[in-house]
Amino acid sequence: MADAGGGSAAAGGGKMKMIPEKFQLHLAMLALQFGYAGFHVISRTALNMGISKIVFPVYRNILAFVLLAPFAFFLEKKERPSLTWNFLIQFFLLAVVGITANQGFYLLGLDNTSPTFASAIQNSVPAITFLMALILRLERVRLDRRDGISKVAGTLFCVVGASVITLYKGPTIYSPEPPLRIPAAAVVGKLGDAKGKNWTLGCIYLIGHCLSWSSWLVLQAPVLKKYPARLSVTSYQCFFGVLQFLLIAAFLERDSQAWLIHSGTELFSVFYAGIVASGIAFAVQIWCIDRGGPVFVAVYQPVQTLVVAITASVFLGEEFYLGGIIGAALIIAGLYLVLWGKNQEGKRTASEKALMIQSSADHCAAAQIKPSISQPLLSQSNEIV
Repeated sequence: MADAGGGSAAAGGGKMKMIPEKFQLHLAMLALQFGYAGFHVISRTALNMGISKIVFPVYRNILAFVLLAPFAFFLEKKERPSLTWNFLIQFFLLAVVGITANQGFYLLGLDNTSPTFASAIQNSVPAITFLMALILRLERVRLDRRDGISKVAGTLFCVVGASVITLYKGPTIYSPEPPLRIPAAAVVGKLGDAKGKNWTLGCIYLIGHCLSWSSWLVLQAPVLKKYPARLSVTSYQCFFGVLQFLLIAAFLERDSQAWLIHSGTELFSVFYAGIVASGIAFAVQIWCIDRGGPVFVAVYQPVQTLVVAITASVFLGEEFYLGGIIGAALIIAGLYLVLWGKNQEGKRTASEKALMIQSSADHCAAAQIKPSISQPLLSQSNEIV
């Protein structure tokens, strides 16, 4: 029986190995987009039910820290450098940008807009990241080449798209049937679009969210070069994020009842945010970036917007507005222009490096072979034949 069990396990492992890695990457990225799409809708539902916008990220980051810290401790023992005060300060500042500001602006923006627009405006993150890297001279642009023009044009498209979403809501293009009814009547009454909210202010918050996210991506790169332990860096950031949100809560959240979970839906949303949207999503994204590259990962971002739009329409009865549709289309077009330009630039750089290596190899080979005219035709010995 033991042999049979071992054979079965081996067969299962063999089947997994037979699945092409490229297919596994596509499957993982699709699952990741559905996971993030669910986070947009579930977070909005929790906010509509009255969960605190400060308490929610505190619980989320506690769960993410509890999930990631053990893996970081055991899996990165060899590659984790010794911790210094300099590293701690950098982790704290990264948490300010990447967790506290990022998640805080997101929740404020989501509360005033809708899951679809929150997801749509996130498509501008790759272009904003590129623009910041350009300003900090971490990125270069050649306007005499198609890839450089494509990156600049894509960035402009994303900026214009985000501006359209912010400044122009427009008429309702699609108004779905009433959302799917949930047994709790009180919950149903609170679902739906952000009626009575400040749409423009919400979009500004979401732009702040995207700026924070992009800043975090840019600022994290040099830190990871000095401290190449991704899970450990993220765990430290989650820890400092919890402390920062607790400090904010001490001044802004005086109601002790806000720290209580009042329903199963709120509990589910907190666990989903901490475990799925933070812990599992981060681990999957690291693997996909490592195997497929950042361009491959970024290309899937618009899929999330489509899934969110359909899900929010069905479950939250969300309406579609003309300004949001135009803005989302411009942002997605800009995203693909930037990614195409980056991809072409990467191919050109790889080709140029290969040519340089080949040229250097040919030069070395030529230097080792002396011309035949410099070789003596007869031995230079003093022997007389």
